[in-house]
Amino acid sequence: MRAVLTWRDKAEHCINDIAFKPDGTQLILAAGSRLLVYDTSDGTLLQPLKGHKDTVYCVAYAKDGKRFASGSADKSVIIWTSKLEGILKYTHNDAIQCVSYNPITHQLASCSSSDFGLWSPEQKSVSKHKSSSKIICCSWTNDGQYLALGMFNGIISIRNKNGEEKVKIERPGGSLSPIWSICWNPSREERNDILAVADWGQKVSFYQLSGKQIGKDRALNFDPCCISYFTKGEYILLGGSDKQVSLFTKDGVRLGTVGEQNSWVWTCQAKPDSNYVVVGCQDGTISFYQLIFSTVHGLYKDRYAYRDSMTDVIVQHLITEQKVRIKCKELVKKIAIYRNRLAIQLPEKILIYELYSEDLSDMHYRVKEKIIKKFECNLLVVCANHIILCQEKRLQCLSFSGVKEREWQMESLIRYIKVIGGPPGREGLLVGLKNGQILKIFVDNLFAIVLLKQATAVRCLDMSASRKKLAVVDENDTCLVYDIDTKELLFQEPNANSVAWNTQCEDMLCFSGGGYLNIKASTFPVHRQKLQGFVVGYNGSKIFCLHVFSISAVEVPQSAPMYQYLDRKLFKEAYQIACLGVTDTDWRELAMEALEGLDFETAKKAFIRVQDLRYLELISSIEERKKRGETNNDLFLADVFSYQGKFHEAAKLYKRSGHENLALEMYTDLCMFEYAKDFLGSGDPKETKMLITKQADWARNIKEPKAAVEMYISAGEHVKAIEICGDHGWVDMLIDIARKLDKAEREPLLLCATYLKKLDSPGYAAETYLKMGDLKSLVQLHVETQRWDEAFALGEKHPEFKDDIYMPYAQWLAENDRFEEAQKAFHKAGRQREAVQVLEQLTNNAVAESRFNDAAYYYWMLSMQCLDIAQDPAQKDTMLGKFYHFQRLAELYHGYHAIHRHTEDPFSVHRPETLFNISRFLLHSLPKDTPSGISKVKILFTLAKQSKALGAYRLARHAYDKLRGLYIPARFQKSIELGTLTIRAKPFHDSEELVPLCYRCSTNNPLLNNLGNVCINCRQPFIFSASSYDVLHLVEFYLEEGITDEEAISLIDLEVLRPKRDDRQLEIANNSSQILRLVETKDSIGDEDPFTAKLSFEQGGSEFVPVVVSRLVLRSMSRRDVLIKRWPPPLRWQYFRSLLPDASITMCPSCFQVGGHPGSSHVLLLATFPLPKCPSGRRGPWEEGHIHGSKLGQRLVCPLPCLHSMCI
Repeated sequence: MRAVLTWRDKAEHCINDIAFKPDGTQLILAAGSRLLVYDTSDGTLLQPLKGHKDTVYCVAYAKDGKRFASGSADKSVIIWTSKLEGILKYTHNDAIQCVSYNPITHQLASCSSSDFGLWSPEQKSVSKHKSSSKIICCSWTNDGQYLALGMFNGIISIRNKNGEEKVKIERPGGSLSPIWSICWNPSREERNDILAVADWGQKVSFYQLSGKQIGKDRALNFDPCCISYFTKGEYILLGGSDKQVSLFTKDGVRLGTVGEQNSWVWTCQAKPDSNYVVVGCQDGTISFYQLIFSTVHGLYKDRYAYRDSMTDVIVQHLITEQKVRIKCKELVKKIAIYRNRLAIQLPEKILIYELYSEDLSDMHYRVKEKIIKKFECNLLVVCANHIILCQEKRLQCLSFSGVKEREWQMESLIRYIKVIGGPPGREGLLVGLKNGQILKIFVDNLFAIVLLKQATAVRCLDMSASRKKLAVVDENDTCLVYDIDTKELLFQEPNANSVAWNTQCEDMLCFSGGGYLNIKASTFPVHRQKLQGFVVGYNGSKIFCLHVFSISAVEVPQSAPMYQYLDRKLFKEAYQIACLGVTDTDWRELAMEALEGLDFETAKKAFIRVQDLRYLELISSIEERKKRGETNNDLFLADVFSYQGKFHEAAKLYKRSGHENLALEMYTDLCMFEYAKDFLGSGDPKETKMLITKQADWARNIKEPKAAVEMYISAGEHVKAIEICGDHGWVDMLIDIARKLDKAEREPLLLCATYLKKLDSPGYAAETYLKMGDLKSLVQLHVETQRWDEAFALGEKHPEFKDDIYMPYAQWLAENDRFEEAQKAFHKAGRQREAVQVLEQLTNNAVAESRFNDAAYYYWMLSMQCLDIAQDPAQKDTMLGKFYHFQRLAELYHGYHAIHRHTEDPFSVHRPETLFNISRFLLHSLPKDTPSGISKVKILFTLAKQSKALGAYRLARHAYDKLRGLYIPARFQKSIELGTLTIRAKPFHDSEELVPLCYRCSTNNPLLNNLGNVCINCRQPFIFSASSYDVLHLVEFYLEEGITDEEAISLIDLEVLRPKRDDRQLEIANNSSQILRLVETKDSIGDEDPFTAKLSFEQGGSEFVPVVVSRLVLRSMSRRDVLIKRWPPPLRWQYFRSLLPDASITMCPSCFQVGGHPGSSHVLLLATFPLPKCPSGRRGPWEEGHIHGSKLGQRLVCPLPCLHSMCI
């Protein structure tokens, strides 16, 4: 760092304070009782300002540049405009010591000996605050939030914008160390606000906003009068009784002197955003300096070390952009770097650093040696084990311990020195002198070797990688290149200020000068491009350039020198240049040029770089052919031209080399058929067919499909012609081709049929299959197009296709809800398991969708399917178990359908008695694991509601109690809670009219039966009506062993007539009552029904005793009183006897469900399942008026109009 005096002036009085206008154009000085305004560019006094009556102590400019303020010993503060006009004046009680503008709000702080005031343009008055001591200096923080006040008693007071004290810093020196100057660091990069404090205890200190001190006090050995930050807070300017201004680091480390004066320095300030400093002295001298910071740096290959902030060293890896900072905490004077060594010269010592490892990317340095000694030198060089000091004409070699081992005295001043490598301890130095002499010195040799001597002084030197050539830049800005062995001047170039050889290429160098970068390869002309700075290194395609204070790596494509070599067909040399760094386009150009020059090795390397597999395959094939003995270069070059698109040149070479067929293939592949015909042989049919086929391919690709079809047909390529016709939907052309083809050509015929089928022309597809004789494909066609009649006809003629027809037919029927027909089809196809799986899936879907009537029907269908499969003895037991299970589920879902509709639909279609019976039936029939979809809550809720309505209060209370233990949906919660409360008001008994009667033992059963749907006395299972769910007057009986179903039917049909009972009524009357008595005649006694006698059983038995009848009993029965469920095998038939002959009972002959209303002469059966078609083949049950009666042809009138559509 050095200071250059720009201008100087002298006033009549002491310069007490200085302030710059924010744009730096004007300088305001407080001198005597006046303000002096200077032009900073040349030191011209623009205007003196008068307004104060006594000495002006302080001056400050607002950050916006609109006004400035001055304070005087006359106790007044004057506000001035930027036009140098006074606009406002206010006073304090004592002399004004300092003023400062807030950088954000432009609030002015003015401080006197006893108080300080705060004023802003928005205020009409000045708010003043008392001070405990004389205020000497003040400063605002960067954000304008806090004001620091420096007191004469050594205390620092930090106030907010309102003047309230927030922090008080009491320093150890107290009143013996008055605070003479303070300043906040203006840097925006600091995380905390830092206050620099200079006191007359001859110390400088640093504090945070919180009052915490940063580091220790720095001793000055003089009384400081002013302190301010330079540039953006990187440095500190400090002046005082030592009659000079010194530059310090922001941490308080002294770096050097800015300017020495003849008297005390009272004030110093840095010009905004520049490197200029103004100094004001006690004798009135004003000095304006420019600070120039020299670049201290060192470079070795891709490592660059330079000084930062005067006390730090940054080592930068130019390739990876990694950086490492070494903090020395002293002024760095010189830097040298070499391989793994780094030397730093400080004022009193030299530090030697080394890398932690040998890794080329390692950036961690550690101290190896310290030479505690002060050295004066112009240049510093470091080697593996030594440091070299250069002072004028002398070179000194010192060990790392500081011992001088060797010294060289030169004839002239040393202008340039560089380490050019060598073994550790024996490195070579390249030295250039002012007299033009160039020397090579080895560290371990006392004698210097003169390489050459030129007439002009040396400015810069570099030696080529092979040590055979030397490049010199002289004082005339000329670059001269010498051959070291012959001392011959090879060439010279003007306008050079620095030069560097390429470390990876012997024949390439670059030099800079005049704002240009010049690259020279061999003896070719120079390639020039714009570049600012000095070239300091050249490695591959990277040029290291020093511009101002920073070095950067510039990526420079080596295209120009590469093309210079290509012009001379020097492919290998051009490849070496390209390896340094060129664009992909340059690599491709090199590859093409080398390929045309038949330098296949270079071309192959270049194509590998651009990853062009196509050309690599060409080169590989040519190399293989050369290994096989081919030597025809014309043929090789023809292949190259064809790959490059030079087809006519390639054709000429093919013809010249006697390979016309290759030209024909080339033109054919390119669809250049007119040119191809010129190379067609003497009517060779194979070549002609090939050409036509290629032409057809081309027509197809250019969207001329019809022309392509004709060409393909003429060339015999029927498959390709069919593909085009099929893709474009040309049915007529497909039919025409299929009819013209021979039946032996199966592949094109099959393709024709496939396309015809896709194009919805199954008739023509069938014709084609018949022509081929492919019956299997014909069957598949009929199935896919659902032409079932044709398929069945074909199946009759060819039974081997039975499975291929009926299996898809069954699936189609099932998908169209024709389940009965689907089952028949499955039967015909022999696929019972698939039929069951389809129905199971439909059942699960119906349950999931709450279609419980459909679920009941599907379960019934499943049960009948299982019964059909059970005819197989191997599956009998399993299938019968499933049959009973599915029958039970069908009954449950059929009954639950009514409950679900009652709870979900707004209007009920069932009578209360029916809902009551259904809910009791379900409650007694539900297994432990409730089937999916059935809700106990809905069943119990319906039972409770209908029981209450019908007078079964006890049962209703029981149902409500059960509901309390279940999870109740929110929509039922209120109704159930209300019903639970209201049922308590009802009597605790059930209506006797609702009690079910067992028709076998005449026992009244409770409404809530723990045994289920059987009699509590005789255990006889109840038979329920499928419509009203009343207990029917039926008793099931079984045949004695040995009686077959056919015999039983014949015995029943005999129907032996019994004498009619003659019962008479006898009415007896008395005074208090009237009695009606039945009187039997003698003829009726003894005519007891044999079946009725069989109903007797042992009272109190826990086991069910079935009714077993003999032939005699069967003969006594009437056909009218017996219902028979004629189950298909392997099940036995079921027989039921009606105990009330006058009451009719209806049974469906398909599903065997029975129904009726006891006590009614008309008995109805509601359809258990909503069959799309009755299993018996009768008309659907939804058709109005369709009712199956117990007598053939009997039609019953449904008494319930709302249910007539469901009657059977």
